[in-house]
Amino acid sequence: MRKVNASEVKDLTAYEKVRDAERARNIELTRDRRISVGDRLTFLFENRDTVLFQIHEMVRTERIVDEAKIQEEVDSYNALVPDADELSATLFIEIPELVRMSSAQVREAVNRFQGLDRDGVIWLRIGQDVALPARFEEGHSKEEKMSAVHYLRFAVPAAARAALADASRPATLVVNHPSYKAQAPIPPALRAELLKDLAAR
Repeated sequence: MRKVNASEVKDLTAYEKVRDAERARNIELTRDRRISVGDRLTFLFENRDTVLFQIHEMVRTERIVDEAKIQEEVDSYNALVPDADELSATLFIEIPELVRMSSAQVREAVNRFQGLDRDGVIWLRIGQDVALPARFEEGHSKEEKMSAVHYLRFAVPAAARAALADASRPATLVVNHPSYKAQAPIPPALRAELLKDLAAR
């Protein structure tokens, strides 16, 4: 999938004029790209459109006007754009009762997921014979402190892509963590989005 180019990033004034429309478009886009697995984990599958929106929002929030700093943001967020034959997702650890918790309680709730980024914990399964393990970005899981946001990828070779395109073969996101076991079927709309990502050049 083609990465975002800095020339696509609107300046602050230009973006402010179209922000409402862009936010509405992003909500519509991500609705079919988001999936919850159990009641604590949400996956948002990323593409260049979701990434460009995040770049615009970051530039707006930080009031960035320097071209070199905008390029830094583009370079950073482009890591979320999937490469050829892979899918990319942001994983959120959800704490619904957050407003009623102390910082120590929040940390304890998130740290329950220590080891989430280990091999063999998260899989994309297609039918009976295809199992694609999640590969996490390094540096978000530490012995004493766990991040609530993670970035992961699934390598999707040709045979797995063909399996994903076969609607008769169920596709499922599986989490097999010692303290959190859950799975969720990939709905048709998300499946279609993932196939578009894999076909993008």
